[in-house]
Amino acid sequence: MGKVSGLTEAIARLVHDGDVVALEGFTHLIPVAAGQEIIRQGRRGLTLVRMTPDIVYDQMIGAGCARKLVFSWGGNPGVGSLHRFRDAVECGWPGALEIEEHSHAGMANRYVAGASGVPFAVLRGYVGTDLATVTDTIKPIVCPFTGEQLTAVPALNPDVTVIHAQRADRAGNVQLWGLLGVQKEAVLAARRSLVTVEEIVDTLEPVPGAIVLPAWAVTAVAEVPGGAHPSYAQGYSERDNAYYAAWDAISRDRDTFDNWLHENVFASAVGNNA
Repeated sequence: MGKVSGLTEAIARLVHDGDVVALEGFTHLIPVAAGQEIIRQGRRGLTLVRMTPDIVYDQMIGAGCARKLVFSWGGNPGVGSLHRFRDAVECGWPGALEIEEHSHAGMANRYVAGASGVPFAVLRGYVGTDLATVTDTIKPIVCPFTGEQLTAVPALNPDVTVIHAQRADRAGNVQLWGLLGVQKEAVLAARRSLVTVEEIVDTLEPVPGAIVLPAWAVTAVAEVPGGAHPSYAQGYSERDNAYYAAWDAISRDRDTFDNWLHENVFASAVGNNA
């Protein structure tokens, strides 16, 4: 079949009810279009994983896709709270949301452990914090060589990881550059992976500082120009700051959010070209 797919078909094939799903991207290259396609397809019972859940997870939570969030920070960057996330945690609307909170370093190391095929990661960063008192997946461990008190966190192996990148070739090799997060580790840790890209090209030309995810690590690629909006894709688009500011008012009220969802997500579809 090859790696190249339409977005609708790729989500239908790769994301299932009850899956552990990671949509990664750090300020840049956030796979928003893919998240909205998950909403359109009515997925339920998902465990959403992300180091920095922002508005795409707010939308998915508000749409009823999630039963749990595993994260290290959540908010509308530069603006304030995620109101659909808060409503789910505080009031159980549209359903109760379980949360599992870690530090950035803990989440990153969990992905690294998952990508490395080991059961857990060890780090110093939790010592002296109280996160272990509220998160069951943070456990003390003693170094067998020095006796030092450290902390273990279990590996993360999502059922599916979704990321956005600048481009891919027709064989499914993916090239991304600019401000990156844990996209590489999240893809390598996952059982299945989908990469939406700005464009599919015949040849990946070298770019300073770029990384390439080889086709063997990627399950599917979908060409979705603008698929990171309102975040940005270096070399292709700029961050839509007005969108983030407008989201605060949209997400505060349930009816306003529902109207927005039906007008801007359910009434439209993008990225279905194969």
